[in-house]
Amino acid sequence: MRKTLRISLGIALVILGIIGGMLPVIQGWMFMIPGLLILSEYFPPVRRALDWAKKKARGNAKTKAGSAEPG
Repeated sequence: MRKTLRISLGIALVILGIIGGMLPVIQGWMFMIPGLLILSEYFPPVRRALDWAKKKARGNAKTKAGSAEPG
């Protein structure tokens, strides 16, 4: 029962995030990220996608930090 509720909550947050991405009133990422984090516990493809996004974000942060040096 608890697993079903968590999966339902994750799906609802992802759907709300998608809707929020299309509407200027709601910030979609605020709902999408928690929804994907919840779903990643149960679905390996979602976990792989989040791992890829984290790796990509770390790489971009390092690139930006390196280019911000005074020159």
